[in-house]
Amino acid sequence: MALAKLTSKNQLTLPRAIVESVDSAEYFQITVERGSIILTPVQMRSSQAVRDKIVALGITEEDVADAVTWARK
Repeated sequence: MALAKLTSKNQLTLPRAIVESVDSAEYFQITVERGSIILTPVQMRSSQAVRDKIVALGITEEDVADAVTWARK
């Protein structure tokens, strides 16, 4: 068991041994279950993996431009 103190800015510093035990993840998914905060390590995908997924979905540059224009309205 380890302790982490909540700062006045609502930040926690996780003990090194805890973080290293989960492959030194840089990002964590945060959920709350029955009053407990649960941190789950998340592996971020590379930009190439994202590009490959966009191609697989058939999304074009024009689709992205249209979506950006729509979002900026």
